[in-house]
Amino acid sequence: MTQLPRKTNVTLIGMPGAGKSTIGIILAKYTASGFIDTDVLIQLNQQKSLQQILDDAGYLDLRRIEETEILKLNVRHHVIATGGSAVYSQKAMQHLQTISFIVFLQVGYETLKQRIHNFSTRGIAGPKTQTFWELFHERRQLYEKYSDRIVDCEGKNQEAIAEGIAALISP
Repeated sequence: MTQLPRKTNVTLIGMPGAGKSTIGIILAKYTASGFIDTDVLIQLNQQKSLQQILDDAGYLDLRRIEETEILKLNVRHHVIATGGSAVYSQKAMQHLQTISFIVFLQVGYETLKQRIHNFSTRGIAGPKTQTFWELFHERRQLYEKYSDRIVDCEGKNQEAIAEGIAALISP
């Protein structure tokens, strides 16, 4: 039986405000990897902010665009920070599972609430009628479902979290 090639990417998933982008950049430096933020990819390719996409086309269209961008990823030796809604696409998550080790950055609701002051303008892909509390509980189950490892980020600084993930993935 031939051994599959080792996954060389790490994908960070979690709620908006969990620190995926910041921790991702630090982790990329620690592991001498490239860094991709799928939210930035969307904004570059659409020439609009996430909030503009939401306002113009709605959250389901933003999720479709996000899925398309993730499915186009064909990289090695990268840290990938996804948008918080990436987990709504089974296709996108299956693709990420084939190319990367997936880490759920778990942060408590109260901490996220303190970090996110612009819930209505941040570009969070969900129905306008859905509260942040409802979104938190709905997504948490999906993050757990798709993650290879859950990292509790509560009360830890971003450097320490990145160091811990780097140690986790080193051969």
